[in-house]
Amino acid sequence: MRDPKERLQDIIEAIDQIMRYATGGREKFERDELIQNWFLRHLQIIGEAAFRVPDEVKAQTSNIPWAKIIGMRHILVHDYFQIDTEVVWEVVEKDLPVLRRDIEALLKKME
Repeated sequence: MRDPKERLQDIIEAIDQIMRYATGGREKFERDELIQNWFLRHLQIIGEAAFRVPDEVKAQTSNIPWAKIIGMRHILVHDYFQIDTEVVWEVVEKDLPVLRRDIEALLKKME
């Protein structure tokens, strides 16, 4: 079983994997199905890891939208025909950098 710090590190690593290809910009993301699938897969990993972070760890920070992260994972896995690439790109561009910063701060707090 993975401990909470490992789960948080999984989130950071998944964000880094997404950001590796986000540098190509939105146009490339919209045109390239493989990049879209890469992003979706790693967003699923983020959501699954967030789901498995214990509540007592989640309670240490109020600025991470745990329920929204987990909810997005459910949409990506179960409602995949309704995925809006515009929403996905917005999450990648605006939310993931903030989430990465907040997860790093939480990890430091746990040391």
